[in-house]
Amino acid sequence: MALESAAGQQDFILFCLPANPHFELASRLRPRLRRDGVCLSVAKGLDEHGRTAAQALTEALGSVSAFGVLYGPMISEEIRDGRPAFAQAGTTHAETYGRVRELFAETSLYLEHSTDIAGISWSAVLKNVYAILFGVADEMGMGDNTRGYLAVAAVAELQSIVTGLGGDPETPRRLAGLGDLTTTATSAGSHHHEVGRRLARGQEALTGEGVHTLEMIHTHRLFDARGFPLFDLIGRMLAEPATARAQMQNFLNRLRL
Repeated sequence: MALESAAGQQDFILFCLPANPHFELASRLRPRLRRDGVCLSVAKGLDEHGRTAAQALTEALGSVSAFGVLYGPMISEEIRDGRPAFAQAGTTHAETYGRVRELFAETSLYLEHSTDIAGISWSAVLKNVYAILFGVADEMGMGDNTRGYLAVAAVAELQSIVTGLGGDPETPRRLAGLGDLTTTATSAGSHHHEVGRRLARGQEALTGEGVHTLEMIHTHRLFDARGFPLFDLIGRMLAEPATARAQMQNFLNRLRL
């Protein structure tokens, strides 16, 4: 009960862990939480029920405590070094956002408010899938032009998917979408970029939030991936890593038809 007791005394509780334990942990904490407490999550994945962190917190907490999510280009190592980072703070109420902004006022993290919690959540989750494709292209030596094309095509698909899942169509173009995609798809230390490189080398048993997201989307039929060529391509590559290079080249060749 030490965790529950400590949580009940805090103004903010940060959920800096994968999406999967969010519902169980928030349910445990719920009876002890202060009504003026705020739960904040940075999880950019889906749980085993296909829920985003925001959906899991909503179901677990109800109206007992306010919650928010922080999504955008905010690599932890850079924050620790005092370098700038940027995020959208998804909260329902402006008052909650004001408190979150005050919490990070003395840090290098710059925030902007968004009430489109569904939109920024799905943008942050899905961009991990698209980032894998950039790693594939880089491993294949396809160059900066291909990277530019993938950025445009990925954001276009993100807009359609996020809108279908209840988000604002402009949200994927902001920090939680395009901003975080750019960082995750190009950062030397990005796990998802490295997954793409390994995929292009034909390696199997790849893991990570992007890979798990694909599995949950298919398992729970959250949307039909066949309607989104890039998203579908990544899924087919992961299913058959030995043919990943050929699939990527065939995809680009079909663009000429």
